[in-house]
Amino acid sequence: MTETTQIITREGFVEDRFAGTNIPTLEEYTGGGAVLLPVDANPSALEPHLSTLALVVIPFASSADGRGFSHAAALRTLGFKGHVRARGHVLVDQFRAALRAGFDDVEISAAQAARNPEAQWLAVPHDTCYQTRLFAA
Repeated sequence: MTETTQIITREGFVEDRFAGTNIPTLEEYTGGGAVLLPVDANPSALEPHLSTLALVVIPFASSADGRGFSHAAALRTLGFKGHVRARGHVLVDQFRAALRAGFDDVEISAAQAARNPEAQWLAVPHDTCYQTRLFAA
């Protein structure tokens, strides 16, 4: 049974547009679609596939491990224009940093969504920053 999760964007809690998408691990990845990029992997390993990937999911096993933020920024620097999702232990206080690093959304557990309702996430200031303007160019 799959755990229920909640997706959060700048607009608040939203439906998962990638629901039902097969997301293989980097070791299982054979091309196209989506991939789970662990924080102990090198994001440049995906460089040959960036034009065909629609979604890269970066797991956060702990809110104290910031490597996922570096991975998102590295993917954007490599030119990835697809969707980058943080999955796992991302705190409300880290939401702005996640958006600035290049994440499009955050996926949290239903339990965390109950503890941290949508209003808390929407209260985080996430005005456009220079990184956003660079990624859009």
